Amino acid sequence: MNTFGRKFKVSIFGESHGALIGVILDGVPAGLELSEQDFEQDIQRRKSGARGTTPRVEEDAPHIVSGVFEGHTTGAPLTIVFRNTNTHSSDYEQFAAMPRPGHADLTAAVKWDDCQDPRGSGHFSGRLTLPIVAAGVVAKKVLADATILDDAPVSEIAARIVEIGGVDFSTSLEMTKGALEMTGGPGMSEEAQKVLDQAIKDGDSIGAVVECVVPEIDLGYGEPFWDSVESVISHAIFSIPGVRGIEFGDGFNAAAMRGSEHNDPIGPDGRPLKNGAGGVNGGITNGAPIVFRVAFKPTSSISRPQQTFNFQTGEMDTLSVKGRHDVCFALRTPVIVEAMTAIALADLIALK
Repeated sequence: MNTFGRKFKVSIFGESHGALIGVILDGVPAGLELSEQDFEQDIQRRKSGARGTTPRVEEDAPHIVSGVFEGHTTGAPLTIVFRNTNTHSSDYEQFAAMPRPGHADLTAAVKWDDCQDPRGSGHFSGRLTLPIVAAGVVAKKVLADATILDDAPVSEIAARIVEIGGVDFSTSLEMTKGALEMTGGPGMSEEAQKVLDQAIKDGDSIGAVVECVVPEIDLGYGEPFWDSVESVISHAIFSIPGVRGIEFGDGFNAAAMRGSEHNDPIGPDGRPLKNGAGGVNGGITNGAPIVFRVAFKPTSSISRPQQTFNFQTGEMDTLSVKGRHDVCFALRTPVIVEAMTAIALADLIALK
C-alpha cells in the first residue's frame, strides 16, 4: 500500500525514471493558502548536487493539478506532480542479473514476478521522497494555521544531522533551514568532512543520524498502544528509504539507567522539568518537546566491488555499481524527516 493516514491521507505514486512522480493528499482542510512557491524552500533543502550527494540534479518543479482554486485549498483531494527529466536508465540494466547487496532489487523482483520497473530503482528510489517533502509542506501549514484548527498545535518542526559516519556533525538548528546543512561547509566538523572524503575516495558510502525536535506541542495528542505518538511517527519515519532505527528521548540509553535517572519530574504547570521521555508518556504528548533521532544506513549502491549472486551465470560474482548515487544520502534527509513528522502529527491531531 502507498497510502498513510486515516484522516489526513497521503498517497505517493510514480517511479524514479517514469514520466513523473507525485502525491495525492486527502483530508486537507479547505481555505488553506497554498501556491507552488510555498514548496521551494523545503524542495531546495532536499536537492542533490552537493559534495557526497548524487550528481543527478532535477528541476523538481511542483505542479498543483487539483485541490487548489484561487490560491486556497478547496477541501477536495490535492494532487502535486513532479516531472522526471534527467534519467540514465541504462545504468540499472546490470542489476537484473546481479542484484545489489542491501538493496530492494531482489525482493522487488520476487514480490512482483519481475514486473517491477527497475530503472533508477523504480518505486523504491529515494526520488519518491520528493513528493513526501511536498506533502510535508502542506502538513506543516495545516499544523501551524490557527484559522484551520481551533488553535495552532505545532508552530515548528526542526531536524538536523547530529552524526555522520560515526562522528559528530556539528551544526545548528538555524543551519538546517538552508542548503548548508548538506554542503560540507561551515556546518560540518573537520573530522566528519574527512570521513566523507575518505568514503568518496574509497568508492564506498556512509550513514548518519538525524535528530528531530518539535519544540512546542500541546498536551493530550496521541492514543495508547496502536496510535501512540511514537508508533505513528515511527511508522512514517520507517517509510523513508534507508532508515535503520529510531529512538525517542533517552532512547536506548534508558536501558542502562535507573528509574530515578530516566523519570521526568513534573513541574507546577504539569509539564516535565526534563525530557528523558522525548515528550511522550503513555503514547500521549506530555507538553515537553518531542525529541527523537533516526539512524540512516550507508547507501547500498557503491562502486567499491562487492560479492553478489549472478543469476545469469549461476555463480557468485563481483559487482561494482555504476551510475550516479549518493555517498551519504542521509545528508539530504533532515527535511524528509520533518515532512514525515508533520504528516504523522497532522493525522494524529485530525483524529483527536
